Amino acid sequence: QSPLVESGGGLVQTGGSLKLSCAAIGHTFDYYAIAWFRQAPGKEREGVLCISYSGQTTIYADSVKDRFVISRNNAASTVYLQMISLRPEDTAIYFCAVANRDDCYASSRSWGSRDGWGQGTQVTVSS
Repeated sequence: QSPLVESGGGLVQTGGSLKLSCAAIGHTFDYYAIAWFRQAPGKEREGVLCISYSGQTTIYADSVKDRFVISRNNAASTVYLQMISLRPEDTAIYFCAVANRDDCYASSRSWGSRDGWGQGTQVTVSS
């Protein structure tokens, strides 16, 4: 069973906004770093943003800078991804992942099977 569940995806027009949620299932992740990834059809999984236990953000994808914001509510064991000014190239399945450490990996390529992953939520941006 996946330790995380994502929600909030959907269909939106170019320029629109969405807010994704990532909730822990059966546990808390207060002390761990959480990241959002995405995978578009035919493309490799791409790191988007990560947030450390202390709330520090690491940007993995320059294309989302100034458009996407990651935040966390430890009391609710939930991490959010607020997305604005969405573009068709943002279309992908968005996944969240929890690391077994309190700070973010410097590189998105360091995330892997030892980390916990959700099943993903589809985001589609129409032109």
